[in-house]
Amino acid sequence: MPPGDQFAPQAPPRSREGWRRLRVLLPPLLVLVVTLLTAEILVRACKVPIYLAPPPSKVLKVLIDPDSTLFPSLAWTAVAAISGFVASVLVGVVLAILLSASPWVRRAFYPYTIFFQTVPIVAIAPLLVFWLNAGLVSVIVSAFIVSVFPVIANALAGLRSTEPALLDLFRLYRAGPVATLWKLRLPSALPSLITGLRVAGGLAVIGSVVSEFLVGGLNRRSGLGIQIVSGIKYGHTDVVFAAVVLASLLGLALFGAVNLIGWLLLRRWHASERESVN
Repeated sequence: MPPGDQFAPQAPPRSREGWRRLRVLLPPLLVLVVTLLTAEILVRACKVPIYLAPPPSKVLKVLIDPDSTLFPSLAWTAVAAISGFVASVLVGVVLAILLSASPWVRRAFYPYTIFFQTVPIVAIAPLLVFWLNAGLVSVIVSAFIVSVFPVIANALAGLRSTEPALLDLFRLYRAGPVATLWKLRLPSALPSLITGLRVAGGLAVIGSVVSEFLVGGLNRRSGLGIQIVSGIKYGHTDVVFAAVVLASLLGLALFGAVNLIGWLLLRRWHASERESVN
C-alpha cells in the first residue's frame, strides 16, 4: 500500500450504502402510505361527497387514466416553469455579479430587485397577457418574475461573503477581477447560490400555475393551472387533486435536480455535501 493510502477515506460497503438509503427513504414513504390509507378510510367511512374531498383511490384513478389530459398539461407547465427557472438563474447570477461590483451600484439598484419579490403575480399576470398575448411566453415571464429574487439575493450574499484573507491573497498575486471572480468569488458563492436555486425552483412552478389560471383560459393549449380552475368549476375535485399532485411532483423534480447539481459541484470540497454522502 503506498504511503498515506491508509489515511485515505474508504468507500462504504455496498450493504451499508443500501441500508443508509433505505433509512432515508423508508420514513417518508411510511408516512405517505399511512396518510393515504387514513384519508381513504375516513372519506369513505364518513361518506364525504366526492365534490368536497375525493378518496385517494379516485385521484390515483385519474392519474393512471391513459386518456387523461393531465399529462399534456403537465408538459406545458413543465416547459414554462423550467424556462422561467433557467432564465431566473442566468439573469439572477449576472445581476448579483453586477450588484456586488460596488456599494454604489448595490444601493442604487438592489431595492428594485426586491420589487420582484413583493409584486403580486396574480395582479401582474393579466398585464402580461395584454403585453405579451395569451401564450407560453407570458407564463414563462410570470415564472421568471417570482423566481428571480431568491437567485439574486442568495448569489449576492455568497459573493459578498468571500473570505477576506483569500481576496488579499489574490490581490497579492495580482489576479485580475475576472480571474478573482471565476476562480474565487463564484466558487465561494456556490453553496449560497444552490440554496437560492432550491427556493426558485418551487417558486417557478407556482408562478407558472398561477399565471395559467388566466392564460390557460385564453389559449387553446393549457397547463395544470387551467385544469385546476376547470375542475373546481365543474366539481371534479379528483382532477383538481391530481393536478395539484402533478404540480407538486414537478416542483420536487426541480428541487431534486438542483440538489443533484449541488452535490456534483460541491461534494469534493464543501462540508455539507461531503456529510450528506457519508
